[in-house]
Amino acid sequence: MSKTKNFYLENIPLDEAWRRFIAALEGCGMWSELPGEAVALEEALGRVTAQPVWAALSSPGYHASAMDGFAVRSSETIGASETAPKRIPVGPNGPASYVDTGDAIPSWADAVIMIEHTQRIDDADGSQSIEIHAAVAPWTAIRPMGEDMVATELVLPANHLLKPVDLGALAGSGHTTVQVRRKPRVAVLPTGTELITVEQAAREGVKPGDIIEYNSLVLSAQVREWGGEPTRYPITIDDYQLIREKVRTAAETHDLVLVNAGSSAGSEDFTSSIVEDLGTLLVHGVAVRPGHPVILGVVANTPVIGIPGYPVSCALTSETFVEPLLSRWRGQQPNQKPRVQASITRKLLSPIGEDEMVRVTAGRVGERVVAAPLSRGAGVITSLVRADGIVRIPRFSEGVEAGQQVSVELYRTPADIERTVVHIGSHDLCLDLLAQHLADSGRRFTSANAGSLGGLLALRRGDAHLAGSHLLDPATGEYNVSYVKQHLPGIPVVLMTLVHREQGLIVAKGNPKGIRTLADLSREDVQFVNRQRGAGTRVLLDYHLEKQGIAAGSIGGYRREEFTHMAVAVAVQSGAADCGLGIASAAQALGLDFIPLEKERYDLVIPRVYFESELVRPLLDLVHGSRLRREVDALSGYDTAGMGKIIELD
Repeated sequence: MSKTKNFYLENIPLDEAWRRFIAALEGCGMWSELPGEAVALEEALGRVTAQPVWAALSSPGYHASAMDGFAVRSSETIGASETAPKRIPVGPNGPASYVDTGDAIPSWADAVIMIEHTQRIDDADGSQSIEIHAAVAPWTAIRPMGEDMVATELVLPANHLLKPVDLGALAGSGHTTVQVRRKPRVAVLPTGTELITVEQAAREGVKPGDIIEYNSLVLSAQVREWGGEPTRYPITIDDYQLIREKVRTAAETHDLVLVNAGSSAGSEDFTSSIVEDLGTLLVHGVAVRPGHPVILGVVANTPVIGIPGYPVSCALTSETFVEPLLSRWRGQQPNQKPRVQASITRKLLSPIGEDEMVRVTAGRVGERVVAAPLSRGAGVITSLVRADGIVRIPRFSEGVEAGQQVSVELYRTPADIERTVVHIGSHDLCLDLLAQHLADSGRRFTSANAGSLGGLLALRRGDAHLAGSHLLDPATGEYNVSYVKQHLPGIPVVLMTLVHREQGLIVAKGNPKGIRTLADLSREDVQFVNRQRGAGTRVLLDYHLEKQGIAAGSIGGYRREEFTHMAVAVAVQSGAADCGLGIASAAQALGLDFIPLEKERYDLVIPRVYFESELVRPLLDLVHGSRLRREVDALSGYDTAGMGKIIELD
């Protein structure tokens, strides 16, 4: 076998990939539940029973009093009433005898009278009696023997996921241990010469070309969450023999081997060749996105899955292939996420021939649940952090149209979606502060960066509760009002000022290119990075360019677009651009220099129907309170003097 990578990459449909994988696992006896092991009850929570559990004892094991009171013969109480109370002597052998809750009922008694329904009387001879004002029926306030469970009765079936109350039932029926499925042993092997540990990064910094390895952390946590027992191996560099040896030994000692990275078609992607060398390569390349380069194989009767290296591909591939396999071994059905029907907020094009998993945020706006797509990049793990769910676009579809109904597989509960405030519009760092504080008020805040104009159009479609906007009207010098009247006709809205903020040129530390004004953008040695069409920052730039007679075509990089102020700042910090137009706080966050250009007003545009709703009220309280104001004042380039000012537009 050649010690080089294997370029053989397929595009197998997902269901066909699973068919091949299951057939191979059945052939080596790995498509069935794992055997059982005995564990103590205190260690059994979350485990799965490997066999039925039958009661060893009856519970209760005797006729027991259900409350504090007096055991009596029910026949002795007949005739007692409010007007004709009955007195019954108290003694160890009756006809009335005191019992606590749980005490055994005397053999001569067949009922218990609650202590609250009796009155004690001291008799003249020194004995005691009780006086009662109502008769009791036989077996009143008595727990009969075996009321809970009877010896030999089924307590729990096989393949039952143990909950806290189940442990009580097991103990109550006389068991000290329980047979549960053995935890699947999963080896997680991160590979890549470019990888460094997070500890190395913290100690030595991250050099160009270094990548912090955290996929194995995510995979191990997923395995543990799904009931497995992960072994997280150290990073292995891209060396064929080293990786081969790790896979071989891991396959001999584990139920499943996950090889992370090395599954694509690069010069150092060895996983498919190694699996083919050591065992059977079943699949290399599945028609899913993200996650296309996945590898499925078997080595030494142990399934091996080659997990793509991009973080989102890694996590979603694990959900697709690892979770169902671990569930099978544990005798459980694959995890079924709750689903909700939602309206997609913008058009999505999808490649024909691949199932695509699109990350979305979701919230109820009016009568509809809306789903706003997040970044589709396979390397953007924060898109999974922010995601409320996944929309699957079928492989023979070209995508979905804006407003089309889609099914969302939720990562959160439907209740979480109902308490979500949906923002679509212009990006600002203050929105992150709002999100942080709204969580304290029992609300969630999701934000999709669509630019100021995109936010107004989202409000017109009914896709959001509010939109951030800072659109300058060149004719009047006023912000937002004319655009709201133009794009939201007939919709009563409230413009609530969030902040005034400095817009200007973000440049590298020390401003090495000596950029001072917008006129410098036309210089041949200056590379600019722009915001997307419809963004308020783009409108502001075009206004000043026209005012100063500067042609957009003369600016290098004018057509390069980013969707947030921080993305512009990152482009400058990385050297991909010399400058970009953005807010002062973005420059401050990354240690860049800032050349002020104009102070603008950033408003929250809120339809009146939501402005007056209970859902949005905590946000209004924050804007009018002092806590948010103090935190924004601590940021560079903000003025909160007008925060909370309201303009009503009908």
